[in-house]
Amino acid sequence: MGLISKNVFNLDGKVALITGGASGLGANYTRALATFGADIFIVSQSKKGWEEIEEFVTSQNRKIAFLQQDITATGAAAEIVAACVAEYGKLDILVNNAGIQIRNKLLDYEDSDWLKVIDINLNALYFLSHEVAKVMVKQHSGKIINIGSMQSFRAGKFIFPYTASKHGVIGLTKAYADALAPEGIQVNSIAPGYIDTEMTKPLQEDKVRNKEILEHIPAGHWADPSELMGTVVYLASAASNYVTGATIPVDGGYLLR
Repeated sequence: MGLISKNVFNLDGKVALITGGASGLGANYTRALATFGADIFIVSQSKKGWEEIEEFVTSQNRKIAFLQQDITATGAAAEIVAACVAEYGKLDILVNNAGIQIRNKLLDYEDSDWLKVIDINLNALYFLSHEVAKVMVKQHSGKIINIGSMQSFRAGKFIFPYTASKHGVIGLTKAYADALAPEGIQVNSIAPGYIDTEMTKPLQEDKVRNKEILEHIPAGHWADPSELMGTVVYLASAASNYVTGATIPVDGGYLLR
């Protein structure tokens, strides 16, 4: 009979690298992993949120380090991983969180905006995962967690590169999972639904659109960010050691309708 330890979600001694981990949902992923024991390495293009997230992580008696870096820059992935390993000597968890969305009508969409979104949301994820895999293969363990979207499954007639990139995230998740499973590394993704954040406030305040969204969610409400965090802890922990190549929607049932 198989048994499960009460400590299966414990991340003590683990090091988590989180892109964009000081603001937005990224800051919530950081808080969740630190709460369960992980030390944190954050890379972001600006220093927004650094002070606040450092205060939280240290309050949990965990370590935190930062690197200000454009993740799309040539050679950035190798520099980021080298900095993390230099700081902690290891790297156990990668959360590919950083991403952007640019809206426009089809015929007005700029080529430069297409390239910018694909570069951040998909290319940077590929290159950073590739560099992190080199470290994890030597350790024969590791967790790579990609952040998808409802647009990983659906269309988006004003957000073409975002939709393409988030579909691509699922494809890369599967391909990396297949390649790295023999090395004891799990690769999965999370597809957040409609989460109550500063970024989504305009949608929530739009009475017509908000009503449409709520009618599409069986759970009947926008998610508090805390409702997303259990999934990232699960995927980062030993509890998910036999789960790989999966994309988990955390959407209150949005995709059911």
